[in-house]
Amino acid sequence: MSRATALRYWLLPLMFAVPATAAQAIDLPTRKPGLWELKMQRPGSAGDDVSMQHCTDETTDKKMTAAVQPMATESCSKQDLQKTATGYTNDTVCKIAGMTTTSHAEITGDFNSAYTVKVTSQNENPLPGVPKTTSMTLDGKWLGPCKDGQKPGDIVMPGGIKMNIADMEKLKALVPKK
Repeated sequence: MSRATALRYWLLPLMFAVPATAAQAIDLPTRKPGLWELKMQRPGSAGDDVSMQHCTDETTDKKMTAAVQPMATESCSKQDLQKTATGYTNDTVCKIAGMTTTSHAEITGDFNSAYTVKVTSQNENPLPGVPKTTSMTLDGKWLGPCKDGQKPGDIVMPGGIKMNIADMEKLKALVPKK
């Protein structure tokens, strides 16, 4: 899997899980500081499962949310985050590169040891190779303190590709334009 593909898979679920504006009354909790393993599964998509590790702290999680919010605000006409008895839901309608995606995300877990984000999406005018209906599950698991030499924001992607979330501006260039 190429770096660009891995980054797109990393970025899109964030858009569906993060509130669209800082003024929204409900905020997702920040994750416990340390090293998190993130596993993304897309049922029915051979070879598209992605696993990565992310070293984070409270400041980094807040910066990551702040970096994604403008993209979500620009691309999404609806972002409705709600607190539920078991976690959160987020319903979104986003348009990227002429494709309109209506998604429902369920976010559960405690953000201290493990959490799960389940997203189901309906795609109108899907891009070539994109099915009309998609689903994705992101499982986050706290592994412990960050490894020696890691700093908050460091991500290790498939194939050992390393980057820091501070490079989020570079990620924006990977999202197709309208």
